[in-house]
Amino acid sequence: MTYSGAVKLDGPADVHELTDLMISKVAVGPMNNNAYLLRCRATGEQLLIDAANDAATLLTLIGDDGITSVVTTHRHGDHWQALAEIVAATGAVTYAGRYDAEGIPVPTGVLVEDGDTIRFGRVELTARRLVGHTPGSIALVYDDPHGHPHLFTGDCLFPGGVGNTHQDPEAFASLIDDVETKLFDRLPDETWVYPGHGDDTTLGAERPQLPAWRERGW
Repeated sequence: MTYSGAVKLDGPADVHELTDLMISKVAVGPMNNNAYLLRCRATGEQLLIDAANDAATLLTLIGDDGITSVVTTHRHGDHWQALAEIVAATGAVTYAGRYDAEGIPVPTGVLVEDGDTIRFGRVELTARRLVGHTPGSIALVYDDPHGHPHLFTGDCLFPGGVGNTHQDPEAFASLIDDVETKLFDRLPDETWVYPGHGDDTTLGAERPQLPAWRERGW
């Protein structure tokens, strides 16, 4: 079946099958959050992005093979409520942005800087720090050697706009600058975007809207 990225609470995962990587997307609580399980097809090693909630759902998705690591995209509580239980059950190494780790109650094993590489199996993800939604949010880029990039944006980029900056003009300016220079300026239109909530999109679908986002200020 064709991957759509449309998932709902208590519904099945949607699986995006790439040559070297399988991406399973599932919706969990508390705010219809997206969690993503990435599996290296060569080795079977797995990484989870955002243990948001519903640990039982996530552990079922992970299965008997476990996970080597779990990445928390940012400090907001709706993105780590199942983290302690997932780590306890799997022994996974925890990753988070250096400037958000202090706001995550589960200890961070690896502090991530802008440009750092996170590896599992034969797969590499590149972290990009995006400042504004939180001080240390990170997006993750998988540069597929067989196709276009895949981008996991947490709450920093969605269809139709950047993440919430709570009507703070400085935070908004920082976030949209980072999103533009570190994502749109470096990645092609075909880049598939997997956000922290809701449906997927592509950079090409969103790029024409950047001037309008700047003008409206959110």
